[in-house]
Amino acid sequence: MAVALRLVLVPEDRYEPLALALATSTSAVHRSVARLQHAGICGAGSRTVLDSSLHEFLVYGARYAFPAVHGPERTGLPTAGAHPEIATVFGDGEPIRSLVWPMEGGPARGETLVPLFNGVTKVAARDGRLHKMLACVDAIRVGSTRQRGTASELLQHLIATRLQ
Repeated sequence: MAVALRLVLVPEDRYEPLALALATSTSAVHRSVARLQHAGICGAGSRTVLDSSLHEFLVYGARYAFPAVHGPERTGLPTAGAHPEIATVFGDGEPIRSLVWPMEGGPARGETLVPLFNGVTKVAARDGRLHKMLACVDAIRVGSTRQRGTASELLQHLIATRLQ
């Protein structure tokens, strides 16, 4: 998912810069792109993300393919509805859980949510756009029905506009 979201932000990025941006290896990125192509999320033989396919997978498949794993309260980077920009979109109504990706010296404290990949805190600290998109995915994975719908709409907007 992180590779696909990064390719939304930097279309057709080469493997090496993509790996650096995601704090992973070039071979891991290459395998991810091959899986994205095989799943029909990227076009055949390209690194171009098909927006509607990606959105469909994130909304309807992510919470089943990557079930949320929660942990104890710690400091870290806010995710899901605790992300400051997403919290404003959720507005008043249902209580928002304070969820964080664990990170020493992080800016927030809350229940930990095991990140989708090991380098997520490094990546999110460097790239606010990707942080927001990954937090939307987490909101879809762990939120209430209403919060999942709101996060889905926000994510669709972010993908369509490339966060411009």
